[in-house]
This record gives sequence, C-alpha cells and structure tokens, in this order.
Amino acid sequence: MCFIEGDVPVLTTARLRLEPLTGAHADELAPLLADRRVYRFTGGEPPTLRELRDRYRRQETRRSPDGLERWLNWALRRRADGRAVGFVQSTVSEDPPAPAPVTAVLAWVIGPEFQGAGYAREAAGQMVAWLEDAGVRRFVAYIHPRHAASMGVAAGLGMTATDERVDGEVVWERWSVTPDAAGHDGGDV
Repeated sequence: MCFIEGDVPVLTTARLRLEPLTGAHADELAPLLADRRVYRFTGGEPPTLRELRDRYRRQETRRSPDGLERWLNWALRRRADGRAVGFVQSTVSEDPPAPAPVTAVLAWVIGPEFQGAGYAREAAGQMVAWLEDAGVRRFVAYIHPRHAASMGVAAGLGMTATDERVDGEVVWERWSVTPDAAGHDGGDV
C-alpha cells in the first residue's frame, strides 16, 4: 500500500492556489480542456463535461481501485482573480521490489490562454516540494520529444531526460537527495 495517507492539502504559491481536485472542478476546467491545442503532444480528444465530471469523481477517491497507487490531483486557481488555469497531478507508488523508493509520476496541463506565464513550473514545483516532504524519493514525467514547454518545466524541476522511452515519450527523472527514513539518499539506489 502507498505511504501517503489522509487528506490532500490545499497548497499555495505566490500566484496560485492548488486545490485538491473534485468533480466540482470539471465545470471550470472543461472549457480549458476543450481546446484541441491541449492534445497536440499528448493525443486524445477533449472530454465532454460529463466525462470530465465522472473522471474527477473517480479521482476524488485519491486511490487506484487496487489500492496500490495514490492519485494526487490539484486544480490550479490564480490567487489574484480566482480563475482556474489548469491542473497538476501525481500518481504515487512504491516501485517493486520492496523496499523500494517511493515514486511519483508527474503531469501538468495549463489551458492554452494561460500558457507561457510559468504557472506549470510554479504549481509543479510546489507539488514536488510537498511530495518530497511526504517521503517521495523519485520523480518521473513522460514528455513528448518535441514538447519544448513541458521539457522546460521538467528541467526547472531539476529533472533530466533519460534514454528510456515509454510509448514514444522521453522519461524525465529526478531523485531526491534528502535521506529517506532508512537514511538512504536517492543517489544510493
């Protein structure tokens, strides 16, 4: 079972409020996710409002059906005017075999009209800091090899591209240098 228990907190940055994602956020985020530019590098189609509400309600459980992963998702809201601008997410699990480092697979989506303002880096950075404080030692993101903006976010988080590919996407990775409970740092693994 994954180590992070309890409620997902509201996180804040200088410009953003990261709210634990709920079905109620679908109404605000659906227009942002309806823009086909969002899917240029990720593929897929814009969800309907109903599909998005259903997805977010499932994610409100904060846990995969088998209980092995924690789904930690936050809606991003500008503090200055309250507008939703996107979301960040992490899927947290312990890599087999145990004992193994706790890994978070990260993703971020910012509505096209809000891109280029640094919101993804700001929000993902706060999410990573919280996850690291909670004991996550390995951070991974899967990024399309031509998605320069997402590569910039990953690099800003201290992640580096690896030679590994998953479904054609480059695996970016960062290890924590903070010792875990057993006194091991990410460099020993």
